[in-house]
Amino acid sequence: MPVSVTMPRLGESVTEGTVTRWLKQEGDTVEVDEPLLEVSTDKVDTEIPSPAAGVLSRIVVGEDETAEVGSELAVISGESESAGGGEAAPQEQQQAPAAVEPVTEPTAAAEGTADEVAQDEAPAEAPAPAAAPSGEGTAVKMPALGESVTEGTVTRWLKQVGETIEVDEPLLEVSTDKVDTEIPSPVAGTVLEIKVPEDETAAVGADLAIIGVAGAAPAQAKPAAAPSPKAESKPEPKVEEPTQGVSYSEPAAETESSAQPAKTEQAAQPAASTSTPPRPSAPAQGGGEEAAGYVTPLVRKLASEHGVELSSLNGTGVGGRIRKQDVLDAAEKAKAAKAAPAAAQPAAAPSAAPAKPAAKPQPSSKRGTTEKLPRIRKAIAKRMHESLHEMAQLTTVVEVDVTRIAKLRTQAKDSFVQRHGVKLSFLPFFALAAVEALQTYPIVNAQLDLDGGTITYPAAEHLGIAVDTERGLVVPVIHNAGDLNLGGIAKRVADLAERTRTNKVSPDELAGATFTLTNTGSRGALFDTPIVPTPQSAMLGTGAVVKRPVVVNDPELGEVVAVRSMVYLAMSYDHRLIDGADAARFLAAVKERLEAGNFESELGLA
Repeated sequence: MPVSVTMPRLGESVTEGTVTRWLKQEGDTVEVDEPLLEVSTDKVDTEIPSPAAGVLSRIVVGEDETAEVGSELAVISGESESAGGGEAAPQEQQQAPAAVEPVTEPTAAAEGTADEVAQDEAPAEAPAPAAAPSGEGTAVKMPALGESVTEGTVTRWLKQVGETIEVDEPLLEVSTDKVDTEIPSPVAGTVLEIKVPEDETAAVGADLAIIGVAGAAPAQAKPAAAPSPKAESKPEPKVEEPTQGVSYSEPAAETESSAQPAKTEQAAQPAASTSTPPRPSAPAQGGGEEAAGYVTPLVRKLASEHGVELSSLNGTGVGGRIRKQDVLDAAEKAKAAKAAPAAAQPAAAPSAAPAKPAAKPQPSSKRGTTEKLPRIRKAIAKRMHESLHEMAQLTTVVEVDVTRIAKLRTQAKDSFVQRHGVKLSFLPFFALAAVEALQTYPIVNAQLDLDGGTITYPAAEHLGIAVDTERGLVVPVIHNAGDLNLGGIAKRVADLAERTRTNKVSPDELAGATFTLTNTGSRGALFDTPIVPTPQSAMLGTGAVVKRPVVVNDPELGEVVAVRSMVYLAMSYDHRLIDGADAARFLAAVKERLEAGNFESELGLA
């Protein structure tokens, strides 16, 4: 019996998603829970598994098309129906490119190419594409990457003019204020023209490039490949590599020097492809060149960030596919391998090293330059500006003595790691004290609707944790934080922070916070004045824990000066809803809980 594949709900506020890539084509067999397609929303990219085993008999929503939550994406037939579905699928596949192609003759050629990929009969059909006109082709458009996304920025072209490309092979990388992703090629052929250069922004639906029929375009690209390597090397400094150097903080000098030989090789490849007609069939044979077959854009991006070679991995996914965890495991092994020889050196090096730490820091390569404002930074700036001007924000600061907590951490740090698998920092103590105070003073956890004339008191404490990432500040949420103890909060903070930095959090984990905690002291700041994100009414910032002389009241000696571990807690709040006295009472409760240091039972020391 046919089974319908529907668009799942990928988040509380997500109402639709865009199909970015089908991992199976019509007529292919699929297993239960095997990845079937990739879907993108305005917050995350994710894979949708198959709900049943059988044959993918019909694809309802094509790539780059948007569907509402609950709508049908595809139909999977049972094994007994595979014969009928298998014959019909190639015919429908041949017609699909025709709807994309603007001209009749190139359409016929593209149909033949798509048929080759689907049926692995490239040698028999290879001559057909070469007969199509070389000056016409298929336009690659900017897809809709989310409900509220209207444009995207081209961050990197993975193919250049004159290079051949297969159906669904990654063509370029695009960045929005919510997500970075790869755009696959809708047809097989040769890149005839790139319309939007790197670092430029295009609206959704705009033409990004033109792809011609395989075998025809290299003749057009030949003049570009004809100049000598000297002439080809001139534009190199502004192409790809410097951009990558900025994105991944690699030294600019190394990137530029490595760009020249790579560019020379690329210039020679299009010319070679013109003289070798069977070239288009090579990718079909090399489709399994990656040991794990198809690799998702997220996995490929993760591997690039961690410097992991995909070809060296053995995938643990269905059919040997490389999964995210495979990349993370390989990155950890590489990090451990680098740390091993480094750990052996300090034994001999300490005597010679003392003078070097005082070396003058190197100036940044960005000095004296101007770069395009990243979309995520633009979005953060807009939201912070709106939040600051919608509220009457005020900040109150208290000083807290956390000496007892510091001693407890020293006593319990080893056993805590063994029991919970994470390190014990000060942050879980601050989070637990804040959540307990929110339960006592719910006005700090409330939300104001001035237009509606209401104050809403949430039934639970959903704690946002600000995380510093390469893309910018992201705030995942610990839902129902009031139900967790110290160990539970510590594990949730560590888990969310790690998955946020690797872009693996779900949309629901980024929404719904009622109160936010930001650890500004992680970089040494004593305190700051946080900006409260709407619709929340308050946000607590924790400064650096530092030792300094403080006047304390000793029961026997009276007032004495002692060295104590001190921290500043700064809470910004909406003064339209929360009075200064309410804020002071809340902070006093947090201060009292932390200074009492009664966490022995939470740490297993009682």
